[in-house]
Amino acid sequence: MPAKLQSHGEVDGSGERRPPQQILFAPNPLVVVMNEEMKLRDPWLVAVWPGMGQVALAAGYYLMAKLGMTALAELSARELFDVEHVEVKGGLIQPGRMPRNQFFVFRAPDRAHDIVLFIGEAQPPLGKYAFCRKLIDYARELGVKRVFTYAAMATQMHPERDSRVFAAATDEETLAELKRLELTPLDDGHIGGLNGLLLGAAADAGLRGACLLGEIPHIFAQVPFPKASLAVLRVFATMAGLEIDFSELAEQASTIEQQLGQILAQVEEQMGRQYEPESEPFQPEPAQEAGLSREDAQHIELLFEQAAHDRSKAYELKRELDRLNQFASYEDRFLDLFRKPE
Repeated sequence: MPAKLQSHGEVDGSGERRPPQQILFAPNPLVVVMNEEMKLRDPWLVAVWPGMGQVALAAGYYLMAKLGMTALAELSARELFDVEHVEVKGGLIQPGRMPRNQFFVFRAPDRAHDIVLFIGEAQPPLGKYAFCRKLIDYARELGVKRVFTYAAMATQMHPERDSRVFAAATDEETLAELKRLELTPLDDGHIGGLNGLLLGAAADAGLRGACLLGEIPHIFAQVPFPKASLAVLRVFATMAGLEIDFSELAEQASTIEQQLGQILAQVEEQMGRQYEPESEPFQPEPAQEAGLSREDAQHIELLFEQAAHDRSKAYELKRELDRLNQFASYEDRFLDLFRKPE
């Protein structure tokens, strides 16, 4: 049964589009809850999901924090998702939870593009393209004309080298724009997952789009690599005309670069030779979740208080929760910081 729109967007005299109040998809409803009074101006959509090096998610959360975004909508596509695991706290199994799919919005000043950010906690195991079609249908109702996804490109790069940004576009005009920025086009190959499928759905709907892929060292593909997130965000900020303070992400990238460089040097010393890209990838020990110490808990509370007054501080909070492997426990409270406009 085709999708049904319960309420359509409106266009006012200034050419701005008022988003729909609610959208329902049959047979199972996909509900969009939003600020009824919000108007978007020539919005661009950025969509991110978990992936290698946490490149896309880290970039998305940084964008959300530094632009002081506000929650716009939450999509529920229960027919496409399933509960993959349950959390255990103090020996007690917690109820399972479906992955969340949420939209956030930045109202740009000076007649620039508004930015709509979609953060998906997981990719659906089935019906991926159907999910992308629904997401694009909603984006069109918001007035979105351009769609961007972020992703990682694993290469033989040394972790201490600068991350390049690779790119692929849905149209010749966008491709020419990317080339003017001296990005490396993907001449052949494929983009796996929703990072690519969403752009295919966008192209089918007549929207322009691009995938920006930050370069990461393949032997550390499972390790967060913020340098690639930084490279991707700098490109996007240039395209969108955004002014973003990258100092915090750059500092994090420098720290991780030094740590990975030291690990690689130790591996080379133990093996008696320099790193060869074809060698067996180094797999770090997975982080073990543990209870918070009193000092850590107090620090987290302080960061929450700071972020509540200054949303740009939220990324520091996100970093600390990730370091302590506690983001899942605090996720709802973290996202509540973005429920209301600053």
